[in-house]
Amino acid sequence: MGRTVTLRKAETGVVPCLADFVGCWRIAREIEDRLSATTGRFQGTAEFVPAAEGLAYREQGVLTLGDATPLTAERCYLWRAGPEGRIIVDHGDGRPFHDFHPAGPDARHLCGADDYAVRYDFGDWPCWRADWTVRGPRKDYRMVSHYAPISAGSKG
Repeated sequence: MGRTVTLRKAETGVVPCLADFVGCWRIAREIEDRLSATTGRFQGTAEFVPAAEGLAYREQGVLTLGDATPLTAERCYLWRAGPEGRIIVDHGDGRPFHDFHPAGPDARHLCGADDYAVRYDFGDWPCWRADWTVRGPRKDYRMVSHYAPISAGSKG
């Protein structure tokens, strides 16, 4: 799937807008669970598809945690345009998750006693990453996802 990219420059580099995410992306994710002293990885793809409300995001791939048998995993979100260039991210079922501005890409989500903090990094656009730190009474992990575009000829 081809990608039309409309980019704006910020003082620190390229700032993508919502439409720039349309298409397929390769994901390489590292997970460090400090509570269980376990590491993991996720290898897969994500696709942003235009939907009535914004962009439907679906990722799928293989999740490996420690020595456990690898599992097939998937998740869905809805990314939509917010005020003043913000991007709003909702869970696939419509529940609010977080929002961020690509030029100041830190965001937080409180889920009960759990604190989810993310920093999006678009400094190497079109490659980008999401760096999550999650802390709570039963959670203490870091999850870093690296995204790279999949060109139309190299899907797989």
